[in-house]
Amino acid sequence: MSRHDDARLTRALESSASALLAYLERRVGPDDAPDLLGETMVVAWRRVAELPTDPERARMWLFGIARGTLLNHARGQRRRWALADRIRLQVREAATAPPADDGSEVRDAIDRLEPDLAELIRLVHWERLSISDAAEMLGIPASTARGRYQRAKDALRAALGVGASLA
Repeated sequence: MSRHDDARLTRALESSASALLAYLERRVGPDDAPDLLGETMVVAWRRVAELPTDPERARMWLFGIARGTLLNHARGQRRRWALADRIRLQVREAATAPPADDGSEVRDAIDRLEPDLAELIRLVHWERLSISDAAEMLGIPASTARGRYQRAKDALRAALGVGASLA
């Protein structure tokens, strides 16, 4: 890139930056627009040899690059959303959901526990965490978690009318 091209592009960017940013903000919002303006500038620097000499045509050239950046951004967003949808579907399909009402009594009994006890039971039995790992996740001492876990098991036994041990 020659110094002349460098200076022309700098002038074009300085004179158009606020208009380009407003253009991008109206399309993607204030959070993503500055990043897209940066990407637009990078592409313009890479393609500086194509920069028109007329200032108005240079301005329109920058808007064309900004539009291309927007299109790339939109394609990327669509790909990310499609990937997220595929992952959600796979997780949903992989989850071993009980048929119909299997386990509904247990789930209801867990829902009736105090929230901290219910979460501990869910972490240990649904997420398969050890009591120590669940305690760490909840930010409580392991000894407190063991006591709460025992209290939760006792409450579940009573709610379910189970006299034997609950795993």
